[in-house]
Amino acid sequence: MESPAFPRGCRWLTGVACAPIWHPSPNFGERRKDASPEMVVLHATAMQSCAEALHRLCDPAAEVSAHYLISETGEIWQLVDEVKRAWHAGRGSWGDVTDVNSHSIGIELANPLTCPFPEPQMAALETLLHDVLARHEISPSRVIAHSDMAPERKVDPGSRFDWRRLALQGLSIWPEPERTSCELAMLLHAAGYPSDVATEELLAAFRLRFRPDVSDPDTDTDRMLAAGLAARFPFDATRKRA
Repeated sequence: MESPAFPRGCRWLTGVACAPIWHPSPNFGERRKDASPEMVVLHATAMQSCAEALHRLCDPAAEVSAHYLISETGEIWQLVDEVKRAWHAGRGSWGDVTDVNSHSIGIELANPLTCPFPEPQMAALETLLHDVLARHEISPSRVIAHSDMAPERKVDPGSRFDWRRLALQGLSIWPEPERTSCELAMLLHAAGYPSDVATEELLAAFRLRFRPDVSDPDTDTDRMLAAGLAARFPFDATRKRA
């Protein structure tokens, strides 16, 4: 059977295992209030196989989706047209954005949360991110984890995801420490983390991304790194529109 035509917002990428596969999901809607993509949310499927995840993301009964799904071997499926609102983020916020679905592109990575992310998958993600960020003029600081915007209920893409690798390619960010007398929660709120979440949950989300091997109580290092994040990448300064 001939594949359906690619939608607007899809690109033929190079340097990946194969061209993106258009595999439409019925789970989407219109972006609200004329919103357009200004951030990217990275997810891990937390399922045992990519095939299982693909089925769920396209199951009307599940009421979940993403714009893209990337397999462990680097195949990319586009499930929702980028101009549409995929159902990937759910309840949560980043800065003053409370309807994250309307303002974001969602990318799912096939991973059960217990395994490293394979090289072909990371390479495909990097190629896709280069394309998405350039086309939508999205700042690398607006590439966030699902756990960043919903720290009280989500942990993906998890402690095994290599955020520093993305940062070194200009596809995300990495904090440099700065001395501070401010409280941790205030610093993380300035960087975009939700303001209606307990400090303990904010710290857990921050560490999951930037200090995954640390489990001690709140330390000066956490506050210094959060200060560096807030100083270099405050949420308001990274908006692509005023």
